[in-house]
Amino acid sequence: MKLSVEFPSVSYREGPAAVLKMGKAIEDIGYDHIDIFDHVVMGHPIAGRPPGPYNAAMPILEPFVTLGYLAAATTRVTMGTEVLVLPQREPTLVAKQVSTLDTLSGGRVRLGIGVGWQESEYDALGVPFRERGRRMDEGIAMMRAVWSQDPVTFEAKYIPAEIRDMTMLPQPVSPIPMWHGSRSEAAHRRTVKIGDGWHGSQVDPKQAGEVVKRLRRDRPEPEFTISIRSHWDGKDIGMMKERVAAYAEAGVQHIMVHPQDREVDDWDTVIEGVGKVAG
Repeated sequence: MKLSVEFPSVSYREGPAAVLKMGKAIEDIGYDHIDIFDHVVMGHPIAGRPPGPYNAAMPILEPFVTLGYLAAATTRVTMGTEVLVLPQREPTLVAKQVSTLDTLSGGRVRLGIGVGWQESEYDALGVPFRERGRRMDEGIAMMRAVWSQDPVTFEAKYIPAEIRDMTMLPQPVSPIPMWHGSRSEAAHRRTVKIGDGWHGSQVDPKQAGEVVKRLRRDRPEPEFTISIRSHWDGKDIGMMKERVAAYAEAGVQHIMVHPQDREVDDWDTVIEGVGKVAG
């Protein structure tokens, strides 16, 4: 079982040095991976959500800038996103950001990607929400093309871009794994067709067993990684060990842990606690 932790955006409140200190601590504890979540802007309040910490102005650091900063303070732990809302970004630029991060980190990048859910965020970025599925498929193909071909030509249908006999260097150190955060039937089909892994959330160990069976039916190779995001308050280590064991028995290969409340100062407790679970 591989373990990762969601990097706390709120760590910057104690200064830039605290961000580096947290990243180094995560690596020293023994985590396999650091994830950071992605939103450029958030609704305030978010329509349809009840009052609470997840429906308020929450500080969110931009993932690639933050991961580049963390790459300089770490040497072993891999890093990526959970999940990058790819269709609302220009994929050629994302490909350049990722290849640069991969080069400077020594090949330590893995991307989690998804279509997102917040229509108002798409509106703020000038991207059509109803086109997000098609833009997702085309964006992935475009990124893989510029990462692997030189020169590269790519004619897009849904994304307003045209690439003809262009070069993007440096290319990634090695192929970038892309795990899909998927819930809908269309997203499942996309995941098993072109994904390198699945990263789910709000799935308990019992439910995970059924999800694993379905994914393995279509993608039996162990290189296709099945990952689950699980929240924890950092208090009951015995319970968390049982949860990890149950996920492993269900066939889950990777767990990403995040605090129950991203705004509460329990990051240190959760990060240190999961280190004990890993030990």
